[in-house]
Amino acid sequence: MADDEDYRDFLPFAEQLADSARAETLPWLEGGGVAADKNEGGAFDPVTEADRAAERAMRALIVARFPDHGISGEEYGETPAAAQGQWSWSLDPIDGTRAFICGMPGWTVLIALLRDGEPVLGVIDAPRLDERYVGFGARAEMVSKGARSPLLVSGCERLAEARLSTTDPFLFADGEAEGFGRVRRAARLTRYGFDAYAYARLAAGWIDLVVESGLKPHDYNALAPVVRAAGGVIGSWEGDGGLAGGRIVAAASQPLFDEAVRLLRG
Repeated sequence: MADDEDYRDFLPFAEQLADSARAETLPWLEGGGVAADKNEGGAFDPVTEADRAAERAMRALIVARFPDHGISGEEYGETPAAAQGQWSWSLDPIDGTRAFICGMPGWTVLIALLRDGEPVLGVIDAPRLDERYVGFGARAEMVSKGARSPLLVSGCERLAEARLSTTDPFLFADGEAEGFGRVRRAARLTRYGFDAYAYARLAAGWIDLVVESGLKPHDYNALAPVVRAAGGVIGSWEGDGGLAGGRIVAAASQPLFDEAVRLLRG
């Protein structure tokens, strides 16, 4: 396993990817929020040309700099790593496209570096807010207006004192909705609609617990290194550290994580 120094070498490039996505997404906001529907006939699943352009820009940089690395992105699928390649990149060019097309500022660009399939470096970039959250190993920091500051979770240990967030309570299936309802009723307060930005604010100590379901790898790969590097816990509704099922719990402490999981599971 590589140490923090190995991942630090990749950080400037990961931030270059985030810069390239900013250059593609921010100008689009002047166009009035036109989006296509990727799921015609089903639930509205918006995509914009900004999503596609940002992913194309990031992919081009990766291919030019690291041609042996794999790439997996929301809009253009997966390009496997070269034979024996251990490194790959996970890209979500706009997480929170609904917020994006409504002119809300909390949408993010998610970038993760994976080693042998495990996310080891994450970037949660919020272009409209000029906030960038990065994490790898034990190093987590926010970059805003050119200044870097360390990230640290709140350490909250009790659900009765916790600030809870989920993107949309109507996205839970029936049994999941009941479990989330138990957590919500036990929490001090609940806020909605932040998408991946909620995990960034958890890493910064302003949210204590995030519970979601139905996430895909491009949604969560960048979140795990940031939350963990800031001292938080992120794992599944089953109470382990696995993320592959897409049912995610992120918490400011292990006791809070465990309490939330008990209620989610009933």
